[in-house]
Amino acid sequence: MITAVIIDDESAAIEMMEWLLKTYVPEVQTIGAFASGAEAMKGLKELKPDLVFLDIEMPGMNGFDLLEALAPLQFGVIFTTAYDQFAAKAFRFSAIDYLLKPVDPDELKQAVSRFQQTRRSINADQLEILLENLSPKRREVSRIALSTGEGLVFVKTEDILYCAADSNYTKVHMADGRKITVAKTLKELDETLAGQEFARVHASFLVNINHIQKYVKGDGGYIVMPDGAEIGISRSKREEFFQLFSRF
Repeated sequence: MITAVIIDDESAAIEMMEWLLKTYVPEVQTIGAFASGAEAMKGLKELKPDLVFLDIEMPGMNGFDLLEALAPLQFGVIFTTAYDQFAAKAFRFSAIDYLLKPVDPDELKQAVSRFQQTRRSINADQLEILLENLSPKRREVSRIALSTGEGLVFVKTEDILYCAADSNYTKVHMADGRKITVAKTLKELDETLAGQEFARVHASFLVNINHIQKYVKGDGGYIVMPDGAEIGISRSKREEFFQLFSRF
């Protein structure tokens, strides 16, 4: 059984989440609900839940303020938010789970399942990356949280050479020689890193174009990376690949 607390400034949203949990995720037991961050401060310390469903935008103390005040966290967090899809990348970069309102039952079940597998709380680095990404003044994202079997690894995106598909996992090759096995498919990483100078040149490879050393013609053509890897460019990706460099 997972014990949970719901924090939302809208009573209707609290009632809906309680019903969704009882109906679709009975293994989650709601042990408390609060309408503000200030109310939740004391309640969370007393109730000690396993998991918190936290609204981001609340008057006074918002969801981020609450987590910063309670750090280090002793519970898992799933944000509930009315942010549009633009914010999805921010959450993926920080490896923090979230649910868009109105909450979809299937997405709720998947989020709870992910928590059951890791039982992980949010740390300061994740929250910092999330806030950087949600800021209207944000530039290109500089760091990403990579979810591995042992926990989270925080790396600079500029230090990623390329990502290689490995069944349902992805192996991230770093400039310092590290190879980090990430518990995500290459497709998921592609969606997260899109717009960050990364290009999907092959069904099995996502490369940082800033690290490409040369392109070799013939046999479909391939690129050479700093670690000596030779990565072929698939026929369907060739035109898109060359368009990346047409501005030079």
